[in-house]
Amino acid sequence: MSAPQREDYNQRCYAAPADRHHRPNSMSPKDLRDLFLLAAIWGSSFLFTLQAVPEFGPFPLTAVRVGVSALALMSYITVTGRLPDFLANWKPIFALGVLNAAVPFSLYAFAALRLESGLLAVLNAMAPLFGALVARVWLKERLTRNRILGLCLGFLGILILVYDKLSFNQGAAGWAVLASLLATVFYGIAANFTARYLRGVQPQAVAAGSMVSATLILLPVAIFWWPAQLPGLHAWGAALSLSLLCTAVAYLIFYRLLSNVGPSKTITVTFLVPPFGVLWGALLLGEALTAQMLIGMSTVLFGTLLATGLIGKRKTA
Repeated sequence: MSAPQREDYNQRCYAAPADRHHRPNSMSPKDLRDLFLLAAIWGSSFLFTLQAVPEFGPFPLTAVRVGVSALALMSYITVTGRLPDFLANWKPIFALGVLNAAVPFSLYAFAALRLESGLLAVLNAMAPLFGALVARVWLKERLTRNRILGLCLGFLGILILVYDKLSFNQGAAGWAVLASLLATVFYGIAANFTARYLRGVQPQAVAAGSMVSATLILLPVAIFWWPAQLPGLHAWGAALSLSLLCTAVAYLIFYRLLSNVGPSKTITVTFLVPPFGVLWGALLLGEALTAQMLIGMSTVLFGTLLATGLIGKRKTA
């Protein structure tokens, strides 16, 4: 990822400039392919994090992730002529890099030391819920009864998922659960920050610039915490996959979808990531697919659909 979530909230937070004039009504087969490909890629990010973080540590891994992504995305916006947009808006973009990358990526890397990748993917679906809460407090958006119900269901789903993990004894998973939830809070803040201060800025420039600022923030910390033993090839492979595939390539697919189908359809990727994350964890890491996981995931996703206004809307004549 990489932040990375209703209707008018999504329009403000994720709309690319072209979306103001281009509001297609249906997805082509190519767009559907991109949507599922993006969900599959972002679902795998938790798996790669799990594989790399034991050898790198949270801060060095996150620095590698954003640093390599920054090189790739900055090359892209330079070639495509979007660099001036970044330079003209570097101050809010710098702040966004802290909110949307440096802090949440580090929190997820810390959480991956204790939690399974499937659970991390499901917890990530809380980002739109916290985004809606932040929008209510900061941007004064109205919460309908359906959205309030959705928020309650979302938090109930999280409780179902983690009630047996909320121990804060040494080596327990309680702090990891809190870290992953705090990461989604930062994603919610970042989405509203983007809506407030970066409307109309080319989103590719925002993505590249935010990776640069996250790299600058994390580099000193990563150097200080760099592991004494150099990570092995497997860990490096996972880290580079996380950087290039799950961040740089995923951002480009995300913004292509935004341009082709608009924000309200693109945001549905949020609800496809958890099933893919659970699937990759079960198939590739042998993680258990329990009734608790299925019930909790279903509750979270249904609550998120309600809270973001994607279902339960009143039809007008």
